[in-house]
Amino acid sequence: MLMPKKVKYRKQQRGRMCGKAWRGSSLAFGDFGLKALSCGWVTDRQIEAARVAMTRFIKRGGKVWIRLFPDKPITKKPAETRMGKGKGAPEQWVAVVRPGKVLFEMEGVPLKTAEEAMRLAAAKLPLPCKLVVRPGLVEAVE
Repeated sequence: MLMPKKVKYRKQQRGRMCGKAWRGSSLAFGDFGLKALSCGWVTDRQIEAARVAMTRFIKRGGKVWIRLFPDKPITKKPAETRMGKGKGAPEQWVAVVRPGKVLFEMEGVPLKTAEEAMRLAAAKLPLPCKLVVRPGLVEAVE
């Protein structure tokens, strides 16, 4: 699973998820991308499930880039524990996603294949997403 090798602080505050993504909102590597339409947390397991769904569908053709990384620790207290006694232990890692963030990119496959692969990946994620295509590419394909 994805997680940072080393962090300065083991526990973080929950933070806010307001505003749009200005950085990481355009395609940087591939010809097709999966863009988030709302905000949310995406866990390391969800990222891996989406990646596996995409790569299994495109088989050996094409290349996939993961444009998000889970660097925020989420803590949880043990079951049946009374309130208080400090903050819980880190349970999982999440990536904070804002609307407009490109989550995955892909190249080297036809448009129809990319659409279906991204649809399968979006089904594994907890937020609505849409397919984005590099400008000028659709005219060249058709």
